[in-house]
Amino acid sequence: MSTALEDLIFNPPAELASNANAKPEIYEKANADRLGFWDGLAKELVTWFEPYDNVLDDSNPPFFKWFTNGKLNVSYNCVDRHANSHKKDKVAILYESEIGRKVSLTYGQLYIEVNKFANALKEIGVKKGDRVTLYMPMIPEAAIAMLACTRVGAAHSIVFGGFSSEALRDRINDAQANVLITADGNFRRGKPFPLKANVDKALEDTPSIEKVVVVKNAGNEVSFVEGRDVWYHDVMAKAADYCEPEKMDAEDMLFILYTSGTTGKPKGVVHTTGGYLVQTQATMKYVFDIKEDDIYWCTADIGWITGHSYVIYAPLALGATTFMYDGTVDYPEKNRMWDMAERYGVTVFYTAPTAIRTFMKWGAEYPKKHDLSKIRLLGSVGEPINPEAWMWYRENIGSNKAPIMDTWWQTETGAFMITPLPGITPLKPGTATNPFPGIEVDIIDENGNSVEVGYLVIKSPWPSMLRTVYGDDDRYVDQYWKRFGKYYFAGDGAKRDEMGYIWVTGRVDDVLNVSGHRLGTAEIESALIEVKEVAEAAVIGRKHEVKGEAVCAFVILKEGVNNSPELIDKMKKHVATKIGALARPDDIIITADLPKTRSGKIMRRLLRDIAEGRAVGDTTTLADPNVMANLKDKYADTEH
Repeated sequence: MSTALEDLIFNPPAELASNANAKPEIYEKANADRLGFWDGLAKELVTWFEPYDNVLDDSNPPFFKWFTNGKLNVSYNCVDRHANSHKKDKVAILYESEIGRKVSLTYGQLYIEVNKFANALKEIGVKKGDRVTLYMPMIPEAAIAMLACTRVGAAHSIVFGGFSSEALRDRINDAQANVLITADGNFRRGKPFPLKANVDKALEDTPSIEKVVVVKNAGNEVSFVEGRDVWYHDVMAKAADYCEPEKMDAEDMLFILYTSGTTGKPKGVVHTTGGYLVQTQATMKYVFDIKEDDIYWCTADIGWITGHSYVIYAPLALGATTFMYDGTVDYPEKNRMWDMAERYGVTVFYTAPTAIRTFMKWGAEYPKKHDLSKIRLLGSVGEPINPEAWMWYRENIGSNKAPIMDTWWQTETGAFMITPLPGITPLKPGTATNPFPGIEVDIIDENGNSVEVGYLVIKSPWPSMLRTVYGDDDRYVDQYWKRFGKYYFAGDGAKRDEMGYIWVTGRVDDVLNVSGHRLGTAEIESALIEVKEVAEAAVIGRKHEVKGEAVCAFVILKEGVNNSPELIDKMKKHVATKIGALARPDDIIITADLPKTRSGKIMRRLLRDIAEGRAVGDTTTLADPNVMANLKDKYADTEH
């Protein structure tokens, strides 16, 4: 594979460009009148009960307000307006579980379910302004619960179903939630996983919880606390099928989402109602070019921001069909994803680079067993995608024709910030390209000067931005605004190429200082993955008495590839050729797995703990804590 993949350019397919939702003048319109651009989208995409006074109130930075005094309801926008139109019988949610349970809910059916559960929530004491915690699998009832919360005006806080009871307890207590919605369990690799047992343990120390609603999903035996716990099907059986939607202010809280990997007090990112609904819809419409007959599949769990924004809210607000899968990607076989994509006729597919590299590791023979020709657009989310994975994704999943929308955004931004537009943007493997229209982004140095390589900042407020950290305004200011004052900064570095495209280089704390030179871990990882035998790589710096830091790489090989001294030397030489001798890894440790959070992010700080001989830090957010013991043994067996 060429080492200059990032120099390739792929122009938009002619047919897609001629029919795309976004036309080239969208950028001119946004640049000429940024607030007017968002005003137009708000009027086009949202049904308002009462109009807003101002598009943006920036009188008290960084506490910005969007669409001030406008009144709306998110569940009304996601369900009612479609159920009361020609889309009543259109499928809203397609669902399949790992063990083969299938559900298809039309907008008309979803409308009834959401209304009934909203009434059930009111019956057990949920009211406008309350916080409700969800600890659920990827099942249709999770989407129903989210929408029902928004209908009654309660903010939801979703805790990923793989998190520990301690993580659940801390998030419940921080939000002071009065109701918890969960399930008896779900399935992982065909075996039932006991969610309710984790709930019971967490609730030993959560005094604010008054009621627990339990969905019967896996058929697990569960214990019930009399007076506190109720079955979902029981409360639904008694509920009326219409609930008047609450009129919410555009700035009323929609949800709290706790960011992964935090230590100490949980950090609850607060998103509000109006601006979030405007920008998530706008980005979905133009980036994924959503059409009436699309079958759209975002593989994210609802426990993460991607699941909030691009599994539930944006697709449903636009009246699209969204697909949900609850299960592991290789059960019962490694072609599970592609089998479902073929059976359901998926046209737009959105996943993470971590997943793509896993599919690469398994080999192209699995997608090749299936007809994926209906896929017309691909998306990437979660971290920078290396050019090698980008090309594999295009060739093997996109049939060498589907454009890849590489999206940069964060829990805090709520919606896409840097992204191509499929009918407009020439694509280069590995870059998120340009800011979305109406978004102002720059790369700056320590003094705030615009530079080619530096810190990625957002220069002006945007509609779907976080409003604060729940209960802690000072932390919001310190975390995101203190370093550069008027600019938002959340920790990523970036560089700009000769076309003006932005390449996100990863977290700025993932930078090595080798002999006085700063090297980005993402760039070294990308070079390692260009070696055809390599499936995935994680690079860290370990202390070195001469160089300050030495480059240390943990590498996963593709299936069927054997480790050898020659292969290690080949990888080191390739990095030195690609980036320079300074970047040549001192250590390459071959491993079967890496420490990843359940959202797929590699926990490099834990790798640093191993490399520097420290006690390994908090592993509660890892998908598999056992990985760390194996890595310690591997590292101990490697010469340094």
